[in-house]
Amino acid sequence: MNVQLPVQMDKAAFLAWADAREGRYELVDGRVVMMVRPSKARARIVRNIVVLLDRQLDPARWEVVADFGVDAGPQTLRFPNVMIDRVGGSDHDLSTTGPVLLIEVLSPSARNDLGDKAAEFLRIPDLAGYIVFAQDKRKAWVWIRGSTGLPVAPDVLDNEGATIEIPALGVRLSMSEVYARIAFDQV
Repeated sequence: MNVQLPVQMDKAAFLAWADAREGRYELVDGRVVMMVRPSKARARIVRNIVVLLDRQLDPARWEVVADFGVDAGPQTLRFPNVMIDRVGGSDHDLSTTGPVLLIEVLSPSARNDLGDKAAEFLRIPDLAGYIVFAQDKRKAWVWIRGSTGLPVAPDVLDNEGATIEIPALGVRLSMSEVYARIAFDQV
């Protein structure tokens, strides 16, 4: 469950405010939202995804970043679990405006990643894909840009043998590798 705090601010004020606090926060329509603490399963899935992507991407062109800011609207700054961005910018940057791939891992109680967040991310002009993975079962909601753009509704994969292909990046994510070392009976 995410909690909205009674704080309204712009992006610059939010970044300064959040930098001085413990915990995870996002700015949504100018409101500060406290994010849930990540579980070990979520951390493992994120690590698996980062390693899989990092192995397949050209480091001279792309970088894989975890929990980095994405400018998702005039008053919205999100922090997806995994992002692929073009190489460049400064080490001091706190967000990007042009990610190529965004990935979230759902907490069992949060479905925002499939609603408002998906709508915001799917408006990013150069986005090649948005993927949301469940952490309590092998399941993914996948939006991959095709010849007509990003689909309105995701493809839903729940087969351990399935593979997600992102043609714009030339990468593949197999469900079995994403969920390696996850014991679902303990999640």
